[in-house]
Amino acid sequence: MSEEIKDKIVESKAPQEQEIDLIALVKRLWDKRKYIIRVTVGFMVLGLVVALCSKPVFTASCTFVPQSSKKAAGSSLSSLAAMAGINLNDMAGGGESLSPLVYPQILDNVDFQKDLMYSKIKFEEWDEPISLIDYYTNPDYSGFDLIGFVLKYTIGLPGVVIGAIKGESEPLEAPETDGKKLISFSKDEYECAKILKEKVTITLDEKKGYITIQAELGEQVAVAQLAQRAFDLLQQYITEFKIQKAQAQMEFIQGRFDETKADFETKQLALAEFKDANRVISSATVRTKLDQLTSDYNLANTIYTEMAKQLLQAGIQVKEDTPILTPVKPVAIPYKKSNSRAKILIIWTFLGGIMACGSVFGFDWLKGQGSSWPKRWEVENNNGNEN
Repeated sequence: MSEEIKDKIVESKAPQEQEIDLIALVKRLWDKRKYIIRVTVGFMVLGLVVALCSKPVFTASCTFVPQSSKKAAGSSLSSLAAMAGINLNDMAGGGESLSPLVYPQILDNVDFQKDLMYSKIKFEEWDEPISLIDYYTNPDYSGFDLIGFVLKYTIGLPGVVIGAIKGESEPLEAPETDGKKLISFSKDEYECAKILKEKVTITLDEKKGYITIQAELGEQVAVAQLAQRAFDLLQQYITEFKIQKAQAQMEFIQGRFDETKADFETKQLALAEFKDANRVISSATVRTKLDQLTSDYNLANTIYTEMAKQLLQAGIQVKEDTPILTPVKPVAIPYKKSNSRAKILIIWTFLGGIMACGSVFGFDWLKGQGSSWPKRWEVENNNGNEN
């Protein structure tokens, strides 16, 4: 028989063999159905315990679209500025808008995280608002979390052991560079920042053009406050980043305007005093002095007027560069919990079924490799019977 004919025979048998293997796998799971049911029921009971012991979680969100006031204010401000002799088309402070793709990175900004963690939130359990860093790190407020404790010393046990071996690192005192102190986290701030990264998130929908900021907490009113505070801080930081150049230019012009204003007022007063002292011009010297003071006054007045125009222009530029986050769906107090007990129970039950089916094939493989563990595990022989 030629090699080509053999290859065709093998190819024709491949789908049939694959179908037989699939049936064999299903049959193997059916043979171990009692084991699978026991494991699944065990996970179901565990899921029920987790669902009953889990703290409620509420989710609040705000959906918004980023806008720039430049287009909206351009037409009205241009006509108003033209009356003052200002051409807005020649303004140097304009720049491209801050890309929404950068917004999630702002959540990782150290200053943003510190502002958020030290924000005061009103919780139902306490009379006075408390900061988020106290809520998550102070034992007087955080309380005991049974589920977190169990997960820490079961699934998270390797991390606990590694952390104990490495030891706790002492917080470093931030040095100064060029007169500016570098930003650092304390241990509590670092732990709180890790938690807030999971509790506050930003998602972008590039196709529809909107952005959603979402927050999670254990209380309905508190989570709405957290989401609103995160939104307000986000708008504040975006505004600061966007108008930084225009703001610096306006502050520079403001300083020069104050100087020219003071010089103008000084020369204006000098001219007025000279005129009061010399109501009757009786000599050429007096006339020359008057012409000199008048010339200085006119020059100072021209410079002062021009600086006033530039200051108005810089102020308009700051307004136009200021971004606006328009809420399409504002923050609202959530009505239902986001971690329903039924959902937790379903997830754990499904996980148990997957783990049970996977362990069947895993134990079969171990036995096929000659392993003595698990001892009472029965494998299928070549005749299809279990031994």
